[in-house]
Parts: sequence; structure tokens; C-alpha cells
Amino acid sequence: MRHGVDGRKFGRNTSHRVAMFKNMANSLIQSEQIITTTQKAKEARRIVEKLITLAKKGTPAARKLAFDRTRDTDVVKKLFDTLAVRYKGRAGGYTRVVKIAERRWGDAAEMAVFELVDREIIDRKKKVKKVDDSAAAEGTAVTSDPFKGVRKMFGGKKKEATAKAGKATATKSVKPAKTTTSNRKVSASGGKSGSSST
Repeated sequence: MRHGVDGRKFGRNTSHRVAMFKNMANSLIQSEQIITTTQKAKEARRIVEKLITLAKKGTPAARKLAFDRTRDTDVVKKLFDTLAVRYKGRAGGYTRVVKIAERRWGDAAEMAVFELVDREIIDRKKKVKKVDDSAAAEGTAVTSDPFKGVRKMFGGKKKEATAKAGKATATKSVKPAKTTTSNRKVSASGGKSGSSST
């Protein structure tokens, strides 16, 4: 009987489960938002909240204990320098689990966004490139080459390609038309056959 034994087991032994939650906690602290299953997020929330509460103490002993639980100096630095200051006035509830409608492809598991509350929202929209003011003032059109990356792969540039095309058309128009070699052979064979017959 497992009376009083709480926590999901996830079909893993203890060391595997501890390592999984340590990695999830480190990933969440570094990137502040991860996508995982709902059940894993709810279990990992317990670990992350305890780490942030420990970081709010700010003592050297708390720092050593946090390193023992995370085994990552960058994570400990962010916990004590950034997150402890951010959540100084908050008594708890540092994380949020938001369920998403899409299920995982392989086993149709419920997925969720696991994130820190009050995090800085990063603007991931495409930024419009600034147009050169001097070119705009002169009235010249600034056009961007849509095939710039492809041209780099093949080692060519737009200007070189147009120059080569111009040279090729110029050389074709200058050269005179060649006479076909088949006509020469026929006339030569005809002459020989006529001379041998007489």
C-alpha cells in the first residue's frame, strides 16, 4: 500500500524522475516559458516554487543549497539576481500552467504552457528594416534582392549575373553565322566521285 505517498510517478524510477524535474526546472528558469504535458507541469511547479522561495532568502547557505538542487551556476545566478528581486513582494504562486488545445501527436497527451508570472514579454514580430535616408532623399529606389541568400550559396551576385548576361548577348550578336559542315562534305564527295568516274 502507498498510504501518504504523494506525487505522480510517470512510469520512471526515482533517479530518472528527479533528473527529469531538475532539467525541467532549469529550463523554465532560463527561458521562463516551456511547453510540456499538463501533468509534468503541475509536478514541476512544486520544485520551481521552492527554488524561488529559497532564492528570496539570499544567504550564502541558500545559494549553496540551490546549486545542489540545480547543478547549474547560470540558473543559480538568475534565481538570486533576477527572480528573487522580481518576486520580492509576492508571497507565492510564481508559476502558471495554461492548458493548450493542441494535443501531442504521438500519444494525444494534454499539453500546457508552463511559465513564470510577471515575465518580460519578448516581441518576436518581424521588425521592418530602416530605409537609407540619403537614398530616399535622392529619389533612388532602394530594392532588396529576394534571392540574396540563394546567390550567396552559388557564389554569384546580382550585378555579376546581369553583367555576364549582357556580355553573352553582345558576343552572340557580333559573331558571323557559321556555314554548316554537312554541305562541305557533300560537295567534296561529289567532286571526287565525278573525277574518279571519268
